[in-house]
Amino acid sequence: MTVDNSKETEALSEPLTIGVEAYISEEYARAERDKLWAKVWQQVGRVEEIPKVGDFLTYDILDDSLIVVRTAPDTIRAYYNVCSHRGRPLVDVPAGARNACGRGRQFICGFHGWRYNLEGQCTHITEREDWPSGLTEQNTRLADVKVDTWGGWIWINMDPDCEPLRDYLEPAASLLDPFQLHNMRVRWRRWLVFDCNWKVALEAFMETYHVPGTHPEFMNFGDFLGWAKAQGTHSNIGYDAPKGLDENQAKLRLGAGADPRVSTAELQNFTWEHANTNTTQTLVDAAQRLVDELPEGTSSGEVLKHWLDSARQDDAKRGVVWPTVDPVHVGKSGTAWQIFPNFQIGHALNNMLCYSARPYGYDPDKCYFEAAVYELYPPGEEPKTEWEYTPVGDPAWRTVLPQDFSNMAAVQKGMKARGFSGPKPNPYRERSVANLHRNLARYMGTGAPRDLT
Repeated sequence: MTVDNSKETEALSEPLTIGVEAYISEEYARAERDKLWAKVWQQVGRVEEIPKVGDFLTYDILDDSLIVVRTAPDTIRAYYNVCSHRGRPLVDVPAGARNACGRGRQFICGFHGWRYNLEGQCTHITEREDWPSGLTEQNTRLADVKVDTWGGWIWINMDPDCEPLRDYLEPAASLLDPFQLHNMRVRWRRWLVFDCNWKVALEAFMETYHVPGTHPEFMNFGDFLGWAKAQGTHSNIGYDAPKGLDENQAKLRLGAGADPRVSTAELQNFTWEHANTNTTQTLVDAAQRLVDELPEGTSSGEVLKHWLDSARQDDAKRGVVWPTVDPVHVGKSGTAWQIFPNFQIGHALNNMLCYSARPYGYDPDKCYFEAAVYELYPPGEEPKTEWEYTPVGDPAWRTVLPQDFSNMAAVQKGMKARGFSGPKPNPYRERSVANLHRNLARYMGTGAPRDLT
């Protein structure tokens, strides 16, 4: 399936404004619990995190904690992480950790010792004989949660009547399937707590309009402005590119300048050093050779093709096989997808950068934020990684992402100012922001974008 993005320009292309309630209201934040988070598919982890039977991980969203466990080589199940006896969580998240993970044959409640097998059945009730009646297999088993997989991720939905995951993800799933995201593995992953609403955090990354103002050093390497398109429940963004350079709308793109051989190498070096995202060592090395391998005056299109072909061949020699995706499809898929409500996939042929954000309790001024970088590795050479708590100011973030971080608390504060009448997203470059709030309003019953007058 392909989507003709040229026909999407009508959706949300008029000037709009958005109210601030969704960002600053505690009442709205509390309403999200039942109206939003209990109804949507949420990404909770990677399939490779639980490769063996008995492997599990936990996921918390507001008052709900879930256990996701592999119960058979080809089966993953999810349950509410709560003992059916008195409500104690079965698995505790270690202090300072993002989530819990481990392996076992059963879950044992630390309060009274009730036990549950991997299928969720209660297999032991301490002093069971004291209940002459009332206890049944149904009312003592762990409550199931809908679970499915796509793209190498595990997804859950707490609504027993939800639509299938595949249907929910369209058209993103069909446009991203050729990139074979399930084959990528984590290079690094970090999390922290921001002093802003989860929407403010995500919106900082779902458009390219901010690049000249927030990351001015990138403008030395070309024009990083681009489009944003409403794709039903989801959105995608990409860079503006000349006709015939479809792939330059995506993440792996040329540097601009008098000599694209030189500027591409400089852009790759800068990105690797200062962002540590959106590229790989193979791409950097291939870019460094462009000046030696191509004559001066080589056209931009030929430089782009040679660079990507060269890097693809280098990776193939070490056992890393890139997917083959038509350049027109690469252009249409853009540089990133915003999967409603809280996950962004920044995809490329051999790497990706993903963001997610969740509420921090019912405080509208705080959120959990996560960033993870993936790439393709030779079989058996994937690094072992864990979620690392990395606060603002930690040098591990390098220099580019902290520029984004610097906007978040400031925007959250500005949302409350008497003189601020509400966000006014760019109708072309920030349509993804408007689409997020259009879809939020479908669930929340309030907050839909309004005509800007």
